[in-house]
Amino acid sequence: MRVLVIFSHPVETSFQASMHQTVVQELRAAGHEVDDCDLYAEGFNPVMSREERIGYHEVPSNQLPVKRYIERLQWAEAVIFCFPTWCFGLPAMLKGFFDRVLMPGVAFDISDPANVKPSLTHIKHIGAVVTYGRPRWTALLMGDPPRKSITRYFRMLTGGTTRTQYLAYYHMNLATPERLAKFRAKVVKAMRALTV
Repeated sequence: MRVLVIFSHPVETSFQASMHQTVVQELRAAGHEVDDCDLYAEGFNPVMSREERIGYHEVPSNQLPVKRYIERLQWAEAVIFCFPTWCFGLPAMLKGFFDRVLMPGVAFDISDPANVKPSLTHIKHIGAVVTYGRPRWTALLMGDPPRKSITRYFRMLTGGTTRTQYLAYYHMNLATPERLAKFRAKVVKAMRALTV
């Protein structure tokens, strides 16, 4: 399967970075073709410019500023997101990717505004490996926006029936080597078992 891994963390020595490496290694070991997209390492600009916003609905010229990322998304049969939760949301880098890349003509067809249609229907699997600084109950109290962004919003853009797997490690502030190892094993198992 063709898998696009989208990683968003600025620190290469972080636990999230090691999980990203684990995801890529296990997917490749399982025989998948992997496009490893490290947003920070690639210097992705998450800021939508004034010109981009003005031309947001002008398909296909709206795609020119981020054409390379659109092509990679259109190539993928599966997308795996690896990111930390900050302030109970997506990191700004990843949110900027959503803002700039998931646009009309790419993620959805808005030619009939009364009947918007998903355009990422070629994606058959969505996954996420996510860390949280606080416990699960706190994320639930806040509505867990990152989980909803992946399992509801992004899934909706694929047609709403795509297989979705959200692997979350909660309470990094109290992490222990044993708990981290257990979570890593869970991620390894999930990546090895990835199917359409």
